[in-house]
Amino acid sequence: MSQNTANLLYLIPMAAFILALHFLSSPRHARLGNQIGAIGMLVAIIVTLLKEEVVTGWWIMLAGGIVGTVIGVVGARTVKMTAMPQMVALFNGVGGGAAALISVVEFHGVWANVGEVGVERGVATVFSALIGSISFAGSMVAFGKLQELISGRPITYPGTQFVNAAVFVGAIGVGTWAMVDVRFWALVAMVGLAALFGVLFVLPIGGADMPVVISLLNAFTGLAAAATGFVLHSNILIVSGALVGASGTLLTMLMGRAMNRSIANVLFGAFGKVVAGPAMAASGADGASVRSTTADDVAVMLAYAQRVVVVPGYGLAVAQAQHEVRQLAELLEAKGIDVKYAIHPVAGRMPGHMNVLLAEANVPYDQLKEMDEINPDFPRTDVALVIGANDVTNPAARNNPGSPIYGMPILNVDQAQQVIVLKRSMRPGFAGIDNELYTEPKTAMLFGDAKESVQNLIQAVKSV
Repeated sequence: MSQNTANLLYLIPMAAFILALHFLSSPRHARLGNQIGAIGMLVAIIVTLLKEEVVTGWWIMLAGGIVGTVIGVVGARTVKMTAMPQMVALFNGVGGGAAALISVVEFHGVWANVGEVGVERGVATVFSALIGSISFAGSMVAFGKLQELISGRPITYPGTQFVNAAVFVGAIGVGTWAMVDVRFWALVAMVGLAALFGVLFVLPIGGADMPVVISLLNAFTGLAAAATGFVLHSNILIVSGALVGASGTLLTMLMGRAMNRSIANVLFGAFGKVVAGPAMAASGADGASVRSTTADDVAVMLAYAQRVVVVPGYGLAVAQAQHEVRQLAELLEAKGIDVKYAIHPVAGRMPGHMNVLLAEANVPYDQLKEMDEINPDFPRTDVALVIGANDVTNPAARNNPGSPIYGMPILNVDQAQQVIVLKRSMRPGFAGIDNELYTEPKTAMLFGDAKESVQNLIQAVKSV
């Protein structure tokens, strides 16, 4: 297949990737978007293998593709929804590492033998290797934090920012030397320094900000892939990498806005390095008590309500209680009760986490309400059922200027007539601070595993 024919056929996956992003913007069409994107990638791989310059070694690439496909399918099928952010971080890191390796191989196998490097391709090579290495190493640290292999709290030391800056500047300096003087070992040294920077870059970032970091690293991977496209003169890589880089950057900015924090504060603020006070098991700071309740009492509240809003959080994901929540909602709807779901942009551990979780349980899409849409309805809500959502329901973000999360847009569940919180214990959320909602007079705590608690509510509602 000639290069012109390949470029023409590459228009198919390019259009598919754009359509995939369009459909992914809505939960109703997200599955179709994934399928279109996968088909586009398959077409891109087939066209690449049929290009006329691929005369030897194609079977090695095909074997690698088969191995990768098996790993991807098994991983996607077996991973739990609670571990989905870890898988995203892992796969994203692999993409960045692949881009870096391609640049290193191209530098060694082509330009080093020629003895000179063109400015355009030289800059693209160094940039791809630099950003790809940062993305790979940073994503591995993010994976370790989310998987709790290392502490989710910010890991800092004296002079953290100075050391990080020195390593980054050193990597750029060595990479420039490699490009100008065509020194392969210098490029390898740059990759090592860039990987070290990726590790040091993510270590000071707390678990609460990890979704933002993963999104940013995803954008890095896209930029690295686009730069690799310039190295290989591949239009498909340039376009697909640019799409990933642009969408990842926009998502990062939107998530920062959802938390009312700048990206600089996320990356350099060591947010989450908070010494949590004693778990307020009995009373709040002002002496207000935490009120415990039972499934039978909550069932009565729910059965005689007119409007109920379910607020899902990471606790629901951990307990895998989405199917039980859907069953409870169906019972309430059968009694003529209006049930909605309030979705905060950063609930869970990644954007869209709650949407995907509830879609898995076949919750109707029109019942999923974003924060700006549902907040005006809370004053007219009889019962707000909060399942594991902590920081995104904390009134301190609205009322307490001294709180670390002050200014972050939250779900106004405290404005509902009654608030029921399903929680294992009084442990704080990712932000490391107590939730003022739990000591309000209208709030009652139903302690226990979320799945078991919802199952108990189902049985209790049936008997009302």
